[in-house]
This record gives sequence, C-alpha cells and structure tokens, in this order.
Amino acid sequence: MNAVSEVRVSLFDREMPRPLAEALRPNTLSEVVGQDHLLADDGPIGRMAKSGVLSSFILWGPPGVGKTTIARIVAADAQAQFVQLSAVMSGVADLRKVFEEAKKERTLGRQTILFIDELHRFNRSTQDALLPHVESGLIILVGATTENPSFSLVGALLSRARVFTLNPLGKEALSRLLERAEAHIGKPLPLDDEAKESLFDLADGDGRYFIGMVEEVLRAGAGQPLSRSDLASLLQKRMPLYDKANDGHYNLLSCFHKSLRGSDVNAALYWAARMIEGGEDPNVLFRRLACAASEDVGLADPQALQQVITAWEAFERIGWPEARLFMAQAIVYVATAPKSNAAYRAFDAATALARQTGSVPPPKNILNAPTKLMKELGYHEGYKYDHDYPDAFSGQSFFPAELSDQNLEFYQPNERGFERELSKRVQFWSRRKSQKPE
Repeated sequence: MNAVSEVRVSLFDREMPRPLAEALRPNTLSEVVGQDHLLADDGPIGRMAKSGVLSSFILWGPPGVGKTTIARIVAADAQAQFVQLSAVMSGVADLRKVFEEAKKERTLGRQTILFIDELHRFNRSTQDALLPHVESGLIILVGATTENPSFSLVGALLSRARVFTLNPLGKEALSRLLERAEAHIGKPLPLDDEAKESLFDLADGDGRYFIGMVEEVLRAGAGQPLSRSDLASLLQKRMPLYDKANDGHYNLLSCFHKSLRGSDVNAALYWAARMIEGGEDPNVLFRRLACAASEDVGLADPQALQQVITAWEAFERIGWPEARLFMAQAIVYVATAPKSNAAYRAFDAATALARQTGSVPPPKNILNAPTKLMKELGYHEGYKYDHDYPDAFSGQSFFPAELSDQNLEFYQPNERGFERELSKRVQFWSRRKSQKPE
C-alpha cells in the first residue's frame, strides 16, 4: 500500500504543470535577457564565470530582472554547492547552519555559494555575521537587493563584495521572452499588435510579471487575437514600482525637485504624477514645492512661496482628488517662475562666517542697556537711530569691529524677476553707506 501510494505521488508530481516562468528559466548566462552589460563575455560576471574564479557580489536591481537566475547559473557553472536563503525568513541561526555545512563541503573540495534574496532586510548585526566567512572564503556571497546598497548594507560588507546593477527589462528583452514563451507553447500569443505593445508597457520592466501576464492571456483561451481593450479588461492594472519609504521615494523626489529647478514644467508634472500614482502622500510633494519655492525661486518671484502655501492650505481643506488642481497650479507656478538662489547662498556664506567667528563680541553701540551697569560699560553708547537720518539710514556698521575691514556682501541678487528691483535697492543702500551720513 505504501509503495503504491509513493508511486502515485511520484506520477502526480511528474504530471503537475510547471509555471511558465519556471519552464522558461534560463540555464546559461547567454540566455538571460537584458543584462548583457554584466553577462557578456567581456562583462564582469561573464568574465568571472568564464575564469571559474568567483568572488562575492551583490546584484542590485528591480524585481523580475534575473537576480536569482544569475546566481543559480553562476553556481552551476562553478559546480558549487548552491544555498538559497531569504532575508525575510532567515536569521543568524540559519546562517550558522549554512556555515557548518560549508565547512563540510570545503573538506570535500567543494565551494559553497550562499544566495541571500532581499539582503537589505537583514539588520546590521546579521549582516555583520556574514563578514568573517565572506572574508575567509568559506562562502561566496551573492546577495540580491532592490534597494540602494549604499544605504541598506553595512560598509564592511560592501567593501568585501562588488555591486552589479541590473537594468529593468526593455522592450527588446521582453520581446525575446515573448518569443521563447510562444516557442514553448507552440503557437503565437493571441494578441493584436496594439495589445502586444500594451503588454510590454504593463510589464514595467519586470520579466517575471510579464510572463505571469502571458499565462493569464493563455488561460483566457481566446480564439481570436485580443485587442487593447480586451487585454485591459482581462488584466488588472499593476501599481507602479515605487517604494515610498526608501530608494524609489528619494529618487523620484529628486527628479521632481530638479525638474522644478530646471524650469521644466512638463517633467515636473510627470514626476509628480509618477509619485501620486505610486501612492505617495501629496503632502510630501507640497513640502518639496515649498522648499523649491524658497531655495530655487527665492526672491526672483516672492509670490511662488505664497502660491505653494495657499495651494497647500486649499488641498487640506478640499482633499483628494479635487485637490490635484491646487497641486498642479503650484507645480506650474514654481516650475515656470524666474529662478534665484541668491538668498540661499547668502545665508550659507553668512553661516560659514558665523561658524568661524562665533565668539567675536558684538559692537556695544547696538546693544541695549537696560541697567545702570550696562550703561557704565558703554552699552548703547553712540547708537544712531536710523529714523533720525535721511532715508531712515544712518550708515552705521552692525558687524563686530573685528570684521569691519572685510567685504561682507553676502547677498548678491540676480537680474531676474523681482530680484532686479532688489538689486536696485541693494545698490541704493550701498551708495548711501559710502556717503557716510553724519
């Protein structure tokens, strides 16, 4: 009875259909699509695999671009023991077991490749536990991460492993995957040309997700090629790849701010829409708009900051989705406004001098003297009340005496927007000061 039961299970296992993504998984580096910069014969991983001399490395890239596949192929080509762990499910205890097994494999003359998926999920102490065994060569570490290793991995681990960046799969790479899928199933995918283009777009560079959508189309069993609208009703729209807490958040936010600074209103609107579509909190964009309105527009258009704050307040009162109107208005205003960072640079220059001269005493004449003792010490003596002079300007110095011989003109307005007027004002006060009114 037991024997029959075992036979039935074995037959059942053989008859179970494999997922298409697994059936199409490459067996050689040359079959991996979209990563030729790393895997070609002259690429760093290609050269490593060809020489047979392996060293630890980190694969950094978005989901579905071949990180696990590359690790498996490299291990197979090197005839090494391949151990796969997920940082989400594993800890130091699991690593210890791997290290013990690796020691046994080493006595048999066999190398161990430890592949850790989502390596960035390991905390610092767990990452540190890898260090001595990577350094000694007991294991070859191949890590996979979707987050910037500079921020998510400890420096000591980064210094012991090369980082290779994988690209999202473009249309050419996805087309090759589709050709393989059609060859495997023995017929073309039932999609017209427009629907096929939509399928490439929906993949968003993720090969695994792309193959999953191909399977969905096959399950539909359509007799005639599906149109773009047919495909849209069959496949639910995927949320864009966007991590609100980590690297994706900061990358897109940087793109947004630089587009504002570069006066590219269309790019600014695009990156804002990308973040909103990815589920970003609109307040994050308003905070960045306020920063750009001051840092990059500044006094070239003092209304920019006012426009952003007013739009922000309207957003909080009305709420989403109508509030997108206020966001769009603020983005357009800031992006198209004349730009000046003169005030920002002036404060940086003043801050640098303040750090150098932090203990220099202020001039006594501009200090108040609320007590008799302070008056006796010369506080407020010789102060000139500016309103008693023409143009309400006395021309006295407000800097410490130690700095009186320095040119301390931090603010240098540009000739753009409203700062043209401010430039005239600065020049006026500078001329009045040179006249040294009595």
